[in-house]
Amino acid sequence: ILLFTFVFLDCVHCSMESVKNSDLKSSVNGGVVDVYGEDSATIEHSITPWSLSVSSGYSLLRDPRYNKGLAFSEKERDTHYLRGLLPPAVVDQNLQEKRLINNIRQYQYPLQKYMALTELQERNERLFYKLLIDHVEELLPIVYTPTVGEACQKYGSIFRRPQGLFISLKERGKILDVLKNWHERNIQVIVVTDGERILGLGDLGCQGMGIPVGKLALYTALGGVRPSACLPVTIDVGTNNEKLLNDEFYIGLKQKRATGQEYRDLLHEFMSAVKQNYGENVLIQFEDFANHNAFQLLAKYRDTHLVFNDDIQGTAAVVLAGLVSAQKLTNSPLAEHTFLFLGAGEAGTGIAELIALYISKQMNASVEESRKKIWLVDSKGLIVNSRKESLQAFKKPWAHEHEPVNDLLGAIKAIKPNVLIGSAGIGRSFTKEVIEAMSSINERPLIMALSNPTTQSECTAEEAYTWSKGRAIFASGSPFDPVEYEGSVFVSTQANNAYIFPGFGLGLVISGAIRVHDDMLLAAAEALAGQVSKENYEKGMIYPSFSSIRKISAHIAANVATKAYELGLAGRLPRPKEIVKCAESSMYSPTYRIYR
Repeated sequence: ILLFTFVFLDCVHCSMESVKNSDLKSSVNGGVVDVYGEDSATIEHSITPWSLSVSSGYSLLRDPRYNKGLAFSEKERDTHYLRGLLPPAVVDQNLQEKRLINNIRQYQYPLQKYMALTELQERNERLFYKLLIDHVEELLPIVYTPTVGEACQKYGSIFRRPQGLFISLKERGKILDVLKNWHERNIQVIVVTDGERILGLGDLGCQGMGIPVGKLALYTALGGVRPSACLPVTIDVGTNNEKLLNDEFYIGLKQKRATGQEYRDLLHEFMSAVKQNYGENVLIQFEDFANHNAFQLLAKYRDTHLVFNDDIQGTAAVVLAGLVSAQKLTNSPLAEHTFLFLGAGEAGTGIAELIALYISKQMNASVEESRKKIWLVDSKGLIVNSRKESLQAFKKPWAHEHEPVNDLLGAIKAIKPNVLIGSAGIGRSFTKEVIEAMSSINERPLIMALSNPTTQSECTAEEAYTWSKGRAIFASGSPFDPVEYEGSVFVSTQANNAYIFPGFGLGLVISGAIRVHDDMLLAAAEALAGQVSKENYEKGMIYPSFSSIRKISAHIAANVATKAYELGLAGRLPRPKEIVKCAESSMYSPTYRIYR
């Protein structure tokens, strides 16, 4: 017995040493940082399903990473003590997928589909991701916006089991220990929210966890980052939502939000603990923080951590990609356009800044000069110099010399923009008069109604095409069906952040980047714009079809990684010779593996 114990411990020690010292390796069917050797061989090779010990029997069926349900072979059922625990039928993964998608389509409400997919993810990880990858256009609105918004609103009622880490004020001084409670050690991407500004729905407190969970599901399905390398986190500092505070089913702290130094100290402890526990190269994505905190956190940590704010930077990159690709429809360069934004928060100012940076590089001009072509309207009207003293710091660069204008329609008539972008979360604010005014100024008005969920969209696709008499180039933050107008069918595309952040994150991971640089965002936008096909343009689309999202993500990852190497920010050497192939081969495959 003692001899067996020593041999076993020695084997475990060797295994853990190999995990600790492993490099980023990939194969055609592999995934990023394959520390357990699951995907380092081909599909035909067998692997050992293990966590702290070899999984077998009942525990194997309860382990979502290794569970295959009825797809366990006869040999696997014998080897892993599964006889009698499963019905006798053996079915392949494709048949399982077919049955599940048929079942999901039977549900009447999107939230029911969301809950069914969540249950599948908790039961059979590979089948969940295969289903999501193969039916991405159908299921994306379920696992992400708009359905995830409703899921967050009702999260306390539908909560079953934790899918990430909840770090609250109760954990002050112990956050490093909390991170060590998570069962995975090799984390590469963290998505974190404090729940204060969930989509266009406001303060949902602890129930905002649905956002990090959904985002990271897309990191895996669309960008190929291994699910075991992803960590959703919610920072719970309370909520100012009275409805939640009085809800007996609310799962978070029932107190008003902490602010000021107390808030900053908790976030700083979290950021320090993450770096200490996971190292320099872990990507921390800030998600759905309120404006004042979002800008401060990004400014504070962008020089010391690998941080990315999807609401500010991801939205900016995806919108810039649409504008770059739309040049083929407008037949004029961006530098000749005038831009008008409804909304001057995280998304609006982030997009505006990246547009200005892009134009400055195209025209070899200063960013300050390029900003003069970009105007913003907030709740008090057009942002102009006479308002500068009362403006928040992030709005001040957009205050230009002009007489005050109180409303959007007046601003359109005064500024005469070529591009109208909505990011204020005010539903139906692009009225018929607004669209008609844009159409009177431009032969092909470019209109982007970015707010979501659908109820917050500035206008619908049908309204944009009908009121512009079919001349608008339209994209939106929420999905809309194709529109038929006077015999022509217009297919609007969703300016969805999911085009950008999965591939962007993969590019940072495969290059071993230590910081995010604005030039990486430009590289990602250009890569996305380059994937729009002639067939897409003929349908009026300014984004590529989502059905090829993994190919798109690989090209975005390659562009981002290339830029990281050029800027000297990549830590993984030597530089791959063919970065697109490197990105493709690094992507997680959801295909079942054979167990020895």
